Amino acid sequence: MTETPHPLYDRHADTLNRALTAITERGYWSAYPESPSPRVYGETAAADGKAAFEAYLGGDFPLDQPGAGARVATEASPFGVELAVRYPHAGPGELIDAASAALPAWRDAGPQVRVGVCLEILDRLHKHIFELANAVQFTSGQAFVMAFQAGGAHALDRALEALAYAYAEMTRHPGTAGWEKSAGKGDPLRMTKTFHVVPRGVALVIGCNTFPTWNSYPGLFASLVTGNPVLVKPHPRAVLPLAITVKYAREVLAEAGFDSNLIMLAAEAPGEKLASDLALHRAVKIVDFTGSTEYGDWLETHARQASVYTEKAGLNTVVIDSTDDFAGMCRNLGFTLTLYSGQMCTTSQNILIPAGGIETDQGHKSFDEVAGGIAAAVGKLTADPARGVELTGAIVNDGVLERLAEVTKVGEPVLESRAVTHPSYADAVVRTPTIVKLTADDAETYGREWFGPISFAIATDSTAHSLELLRRTVGEKGALTAGVYSTDEAVLDATEAVAVEVGVHLSCNLTGGVFVNQSAAFSDFHGSGANAAANAALTDGAYVANRFRIVQSRRHV
Repeated sequence: MTETPHPLYDRHADTLNRALTAITERGYWSAYPESPSPRVYGETAAADGKAAFEAYLGGDFPLDQPGAGARVATEASPFGVELAVRYPHAGPGELIDAASAALPAWRDAGPQVRVGVCLEILDRLHKHIFELANAVQFTSGQAFVMAFQAGGAHALDRALEALAYAYAEMTRHPGTAGWEKSAGKGDPLRMTKTFHVVPRGVALVIGCNTFPTWNSYPGLFASLVTGNPVLVKPHPRAVLPLAITVKYAREVLAEAGFDSNLIMLAAEAPGEKLASDLALHRAVKIVDFTGSTEYGDWLETHARQASVYTEKAGLNTVVIDSTDDFAGMCRNLGFTLTLYSGQMCTTSQNILIPAGGIETDQGHKSFDEVAGGIAAAVGKLTADPARGVELTGAIVNDGVLERLAEVTKVGEPVLESRAVTHPSYADAVVRTPTIVKLTADDAETYGREWFGPISFAIATDSTAHSLELLRRTVGEKGALTAGVYSTDEAVLDATEAVAVEVGVHLSCNLTGGVFVNQSAAFSDFHGSGANAAANAALTDGAYVANRFRIVQSRRHV
């Protein structure tokens, strides 16, 4: 059975084909420009996007979906800007019923139609990228350029990557096949077999506070394109970016002739536990979650009726053995620790350095000199508040502040965190990174995640000891990233062997414009699913293939 061509598929076929090529080549490619320059997006795009964002503030968000009669407002901006946006608030039952009713027609449309509609949604979101970026900035605390890139362009790239993998998996077999088997002297047995791509059911995306779009888009679009209606449950402090996403997705679905309830916002009232109620509902067959290990483990244990994809906490680690570019190493690590105040699931926390120091292009450097070099790089990036806040952004929630207070009671500070007054937003909560010296015996401290602008310079007996700590800590607690600096190929090989063993992605000798806490769609995998920090990777075949099933029918010819 051949699908009937669809105008939206035809409109975006070149983009899809290029994405399908990109996921096999694994080189650099991006469909959505990451520069917010007016030369790229037009002279009025930035002002228009900011005005669209501001029009939402203090009002009812325009979504016509179940629950539109009741409203809830829960956001508080890290920049101190009053948001006060009121969102539709519905109960689990009415959301599930509406999503379930929308499923059959979307299922029957087939993969080609669904991917065409989803590509149009991405195109629509791209047209509103400045609006989206402002929403990400003022709910997450990211500086604007980062919000534009990570929350806009890169999030769209990750969504497109998920669409490509899903389309490849759904179309790797024919829709129909002729089957013939010899039957001896009689006529051969002949059958026609039809293979249907069948969605699992209602999907639930549970968003996070720090990267509401980047972390949500892969699961959202992987589920939607494979035929599953999606309930989008944002973090209560970062609703607006996903509300905007749902708004434009619903518009495209309706224009394409489908029930817009294929995607709905599931805004949560304080203390309601809507995510848990939805996750355990028998109709919910897919759950995507980014956040704490405790809640991720709970979902994996209790949402037994669903396929659950989680990204949780981990102990991202850097092993420093030696370097032929000490200044470049310090600059690179300093930027890594400063960017978004370390509030990234990929930011390095544990920096393992031999107590006896390391060899560098500047001669032997003691442990204190290595730690101090990294601290000096952070200090240089954050010394000027006007420039520094464009890297650090603002602190996303009180939990980060509590950890910053707690860490002053452990170890010896190499660099102390300080409060900074934001030059544009006087009420913004800004803190610079802290670096604390520990020994290898302080496992009780560095053996848990300290999410935020907190890292540890840990003195080890040797590089071999550092690798053993890498193996043990990541093996037990997981990690999304690891790094190594060494001029010795044997050390690089040994570190890679440990990384493979514990299932963590490794970056070697980063001294330039590539950083351990950043990954590129279509080339880098985010998470591996091979350690405790995440049970899936963004994005590979395994991430999408279990979101649908193949159901066949066969008839004699």
